[in-house]
Amino acid sequence: MKIKVKKRSYAELEAAYRSRQKKHKRPKRPSLFFRTLMKLVALPDMMATHFKCEKIGMEKLGKNEPAFFIMNHSSFIDLEITATALYPRAFNIVATTDAFIGKEWLMRQIGCIPTKKFVADITMVRDMVYAAKKKKCSIVMFPEAGYTFDGTATTMSDSLGKCVKLLGIPLVSVITEGAFLRDPLYNNLQRRKVKVSAKMEYLLTADEVKSMSAEEISAIIAEKFAFDGFKWQKENGIKISESFRADGLERLLYKCPDCQSEGRMLGKGISLKCNACGAEYSLSEYGVLVATSAKNGFSHIPDWYKWEREEVKKELLDDRYLLDIPVNIYVSFEPKNVFDVGSGRLVHDKNGFRLTSDDGEIDYTQKPLSCYSINSDFNWYEIGDIISIGNNERLFYCFPTDQSVPVAKARLAAEELYKLNK
Repeated sequence: MKIKVKKRSYAELEAAYRSRQKKHKRPKRPSLFFRTLMKLVALPDMMATHFKCEKIGMEKLGKNEPAFFIMNHSSFIDLEITATALYPRAFNIVATTDAFIGKEWLMRQIGCIPTKKFVADITMVRDMVYAAKKKKCSIVMFPEAGYTFDGTATTMSDSLGKCVKLLGIPLVSVITEGAFLRDPLYNNLQRRKVKVSAKMEYLLTADEVKSMSAEEISAIIAEKFAFDGFKWQKENGIKISESFRADGLERLLYKCPDCQSEGRMLGKGISLKCNACGAEYSLSEYGVLVATSAKNGFSHIPDWYKWEREEVKKELLDDRYLLDIPVNIYVSFEPKNVFDVGSGRLVHDKNGFRLTSDDGEIDYTQKPLSCYSINSDFNWYEIGDIISIGNNERLFYCFPTDQSVPVAKARLAAEELYKLNK
């Protein structure tokens, strides 16, 4: 999917944003027409993946009773799964503001609540409460916020339990299987032939939500989000024979365990190779990495990614971590447009992020405790890999001019830096 990008001066955009009276739009209760439309649009993918949804304890939830549905974020098929599994129940779904660009009216009609990824958003919480209490809608949220890179749960906000308690409605989990394997983010949006299913489970009644502590609720959610897509593939003998299954794998596995080089890995076809030392792996049809000329690699992709996280943590503790790169800068102030505002430089170290533009109009800093993670994304709207930072007023989308720069490392570093400062 692509979006329309306009080129403007940042100073001009900032002045226009400041002068404009901003009117908040409350979420709509989606009509049966739009709920049905969503299901029909999803039908081809649901049929292609032989989608099935197992429901556990859902008889406890009233037909028109609002509930808080939390779902893992695996691929672009997630919204279609939601529209199918919850039909005909009315629900509002929390969605990132960039999904609204060029189609805000439609996103509002289907019940989307806009929010900025990894930014503390009180307005979003108020909208969720309004939709549940006033509009009697269920709420759907992807608590991981960002897509999983390695098929396991990504870092979630430590305030999630508080959000559940604030809503005060039943809690339901929706965990998918196969969605990540069908269309992993690193694989350049190339679809594989994989069956997709979901398990919808009633977790807590409204009374239990009210009686439990936020920490107890967060622990229950963490338990439900203990999944591993590659492990599931191997254990269930899910065969992925597409010849492009390793394309883009270097976005995730960016550091060579043999020579410690970064940004020199290349995933192509069914192989992953380090162009610095020659270490090479083959990705089997069952999701296992087989070393063909490597000594210190990993067979399980999430293990490799976990090792990279520990390596980043060591760099932070030893005060060696530094990202200092030229970038092309896009900016969004509202869920309507995104603008190309030129080039600049992005620096990330123990003090957080600093983004400056070459024309001197931007000088933005973001401290380590600003948020528990950042939005690093692969092939964002088919433009390129990004590191996105920002606040409630604006989001900056930073595209490294050197696309071999591992944006996944920036996300790991931001998360580990948050933990260390916390």
